[in-house]
Amino acid sequence: MQPAPRYRADWENVMRDRQRSLARIAVTGIALACVADVASAQFPERAIEFIIPFDAGGGADIEGRLLAEQMSRALGVPVVPINRPGAGGAVAYTYVKNAEPDGYTVSWNSNSLLTMSNLGNVEFGYEAMDHIGRVEFQPMVVAVAANARWADLGALLDECAAAPNTLRISNSGTGSATHLGALALASAAGCEAVHLPAGTRRRNATILSGEADAMVAPLTGALNLVKARRFRVLATLSPERNAVIADAPTATELGYDVDFDLFRGLSVPSGTPAAVKTALADAMTQAAQSEPFMKLAGEVGFTVAPMPAAAFEALMQTEDTKVRAIIESANLLSSGTR
Repeated sequence: MQPAPRYRADWENVMRDRQRSLARIAVTGIALACVADVASAQFPERAIEFIIPFDAGGGADIEGRLLAEQMSRALGVPVVPINRPGAGGAVAYTYVKNAEPDGYTVSWNSNSLLTMSNLGNVEFGYEAMDHIGRVEFQPMVVAVAANARWADLGALLDECAAAPNTLRISNSGTGSATHLGALALASAAGCEAVHLPAGTRRRNATILSGEADAMVAPLTGALNLVKARRFRVLATLSPERNAVIADAPTATELGYDVDFDLFRGLSVPSGTPAAVKTALADAMTQAAQSEPFMKLAGEVGFTVAPMPAAAFEALMQTEDTKVRAIIESANLLSSGTR
């Protein structure tokens, strides 16, 4: 219906003003998009925060700092390691999730990104961040003191089954990947153990002091004491043996259905521009394949295996299902989880 003639001029003015406003909005949107594209194209222009969810001095910290150093070389700006430990990784992951999605805040992640959400430490899951890719994976090991009475894993687990809730297994914290590895092993063996959340710094000490009978740890967290002949590795929880500790059998070889590797990779806030993520992924891969990082991998036993974002997200989906099942079977699943 057309307006009456006497209102036609006013109507046309209103329509012209509306069209001008829409045009201004469109131009502004295009301008903002262009600014974002230019910013992405110039990335990086300043230092990048490399957030490590665990204490200084542990395996995750040592690897992360070396990776950050090599990424600095690839990107031409400082990539600065910052430790933000606490709540099984929740402190660090929450910080990164809430950061500006501009590529200047990067998280060094692991299975802890999955465990902390299923435990209810945070109200978000791994899907709440964008993921750059996997850097490496490594076995979880079952270790005891060098003079411990158990000759092999079977002897340890037989004793656990015969005397429920007496065998003490140390881990890095409730809900940590080391805790979940111990839970999965005990479940596969049909035994009930006492799980000691000692923390990353104290975990090894509990074995040396006798406070714990055994521990589950990443290979990188136990290897120095294995080489010093103060620890013995009874088995790994990986599907295949590790070349650095080739004499250590897998739990699967010994008849225990456990497959639980530790992975490490990079994540950024959701909404980070694609060009920025590509730049970070390229730097991550260069750093992972650098001579210093490959040398460390050979010395401490992790496998460098860069994985692009899509494949890494698929891996996390699979591992999240596995983590959730372990936590649920141990009655640790939070009612508020996804």
